Amino acid sequence: MHNMCIRPTPEELENFGTPDFTIYNAGQFPCNRYTHYMTSSTSVDLNLARREMVILGTQYAGEMKKGLFSVMHYLMPKRGILSLHSGCNMGKGGDVALFFGLSGTGKTTLSTDHNRYLIGDDEHCWSDNGVSNIEGGCYAKCIDLSREKEPDIWNAIKFGTVLENVVFEEHTREVDYTDKSVTENTRAAYPIEYIPNAKIPCVGPHPKNVILLACDAFGVLPPVSKLNLAQTMYHFISGYTALVAGTEDGIKEPKATFSACFGAAFIMLHPTKYAAMLAEKMKKHGATGWLVNTGWSGGSYGSGSRIKLPYTRKIIDAIHSGSLLNAEYKKTEVFGLEIPTEVEGVPSEILDPINTWADKKAYKETLLKLADLFKNNFETFTNYKIGKDNKLTEEMVAAGPIF
Repeated sequence: MHNMCIRPTPEELENFGTPDFTIYNAGQFPCNRYTHYMTSSTSVDLNLARREMVILGTQYAGEMKKGLFSVMHYLMPKRGILSLHSGCNMGKGGDVALFFGLSGTGKTTLSTDHNRYLIGDDEHCWSDNGVSNIEGGCYAKCIDLSREKEPDIWNAIKFGTVLENVVFEEHTREVDYTDKSVTENTRAAYPIEYIPNAKIPCVGPHPKNVILLACDAFGVLPPVSKLNLAQTMYHFISGYTALVAGTEDGIKEPKATFSACFGAAFIMLHPTKYAAMLAEKMKKHGATGWLVNTGWSGGSYGSGSRIKLPYTRKIIDAIHSGSLLNAEYKKTEVFGLEIPTEVEGVPSEILDPINTWADKKAYKETLLKLADLFKNNFETFTNYKIGKDNKLTEEMVAAGPIF
C-alpha cells in the first residue's frame, strides 16, 4: 500500500494527524461462513460512517486498493468530481486521453505509450481543474511478462517493487512469470515513478479523448467508431467486452460480459449518475468519445483472427493526433456507429467488419445476437430516470442498437 497510494512528503507526515481512513487486514484469517449473508470464508466490509474497512480470509492485496477506490466512488461524486476506472496519458502537446476497458481489452498496454506521459494506469478523478491519479503506484499483471512484450513493466520490477503470487527459484531468486500454479492473477506493485515517462505529479488538463475499449470476440464491432454523447453514455454504462470461455464439453466460444461504467464492482451510486457526469464534463470541455475493438475481425473467435496490435496502435495514434476527427465517416447498421473510411497505417477493408467476413449471413446473425445481448443488459438501467422529464434516459436508449 505504501507503493500503491500517493506517498506523503516528510513535511506532510509531520502534521498528518489522525488518518481519514483505516484498513484492518487480517490476511488469511477467515470470516465466519455461518454468519448471515456469507457465501465463503472471505469477506471485505466497508463502513462509510466509521471510515473503516475490514478484510478477512484473503491475502490478495488488490482488495485494499479497490476498497479505497470504492470509497472514492462514493465521496468524489458528492463533491462534483467524477471517479473513473480508467488509464490516462498525456501527449507532449498537453492533450489528455482516458482509456476505459475491462480486463484483457488492452487498457494497460495501450495507455503505456513511449511517446506520451503516463498519468496513471487504473484509477482517476476528473474535477473542474482537470484529471488526477488517485494512486501513486501501478498494480501490473505479470502473467507471461517478458522484456520484449512489456519493457516498461519489466524494468519497473526492481528493488522496492513488491511481487505477489509469483513463483521463483529459491536459490537464484529468479522469477518464472509463466508459472500460474498459485494463481493466474500474479501482480507487481511499484511506485509510478519507476515508469520512465510517468508524469510527476500525476495530474493533467481536461481530457480531449475518451476511449472505450472492448475485446469483441464475436468479431462484429468495428476496429474504431466515433461516438456522440448519447452513444458514449450508452457504451459507458454497458461496459462490454467478450471473454473467450471454455464450455463444459471443452469447446471455446465467446461469452459477453457487461460491467457498468467498466467497474461495476466498485461503483457506489447508480451507473447513470456517473454516465451523466461523464457526458456533462465531455460536453463542457469538448472531448470526443471513441469505441475501439481490440478483439476479433473476419469472424468470431475460432474462425476470425484477433485485430493486430500494431493496427490498434495506429488507430489510437490517429485519435491522439486529432487526424481521425477529420476523416470521412459512414454509419453502420444495427449499432448505428460512425466508422472512418480510412486510417493511416490500417488496411481500409478491415474498418467495416462486414468486409472481413466471408460468410455475410453469419455476420448478420452474429451482429443481431450481440445487439440482443446489449439490449437485454441495458434493460436493467432504463427504469432509472435521469435528465429533465427523463429525456436523457430516452436519448441513451435510442443510442443503443436498433433492430
